[in-house]
Amino acid sequence: MGLASLLFKNPALFLVISVPILYSVIAHEIAHGWVAYMFGDDTARRSGRLSLNPFKHLDPIGTLALFLVGFGWARPVPITYSNLRSFRIGLVSVSLAGCIVNIAIATMSISLLQFTQIRSNPLIAVILVVLARINILLGSLNLIPIPPLDGSRVLMGILPPRAQIALARLEPYGMLILLGLLFTGLLDPVIITIQNVITTIIKTILRI
Repeated sequence: MGLASLLFKNPALFLVISVPILYSVIAHEIAHGWVAYMFGDDTARRSGRLSLNPFKHLDPIGTLALFLVGFGWARPVPITYSNLRSFRIGLVSVSLAGCIVNIAIATMSISLLQFTQIRSNPLIAVILVVLARINILLGSLNLIPIPPLDGSRVLMGILPPRAQIALARLEPYGMLILLGLLFTGLLDPVIITIQNVITTIIKTILRI
């Protein structure tokens, strides 16, 4: 779901939508850093990465991808995993934090759309719909257990040591594997399934 075409069709709407979308990927990274800090690692804080200043987070290629294909990324927050207390629980919690924030943003957007006054405002309605869709997509993709996505870190926190080492060896090739699977469409059923699960969870929470 790329938004680049909107730049030419409706530049004003593009600019308005851009801010909350960019902060969705920024909030994802800040969440990782905050939870890591709660578990005893202050690397992100010392690096100034718990700031809401977008220039401390945005990655040029990730930002471009966000608007071209609907999925992008910010610069990863630095985390020293060896500093985490309760390593396995800390690793899983830190890894899930970004996805949980994306799901929370999507939930908030969908909840606001339940109000007639908000739905009747075309500009606000479009912003909330796009924000919900992109955050569900961000959460879904990041839960896939392929390095360097968050899902692989979650899996690391569950697997026995030998399996952790095997998964870690994939990391240098993870992005190429991920891009190949995305390009061929082989990941589409997985992404759709995760999106459906997230959507069901949101509907259950909101009772809609």
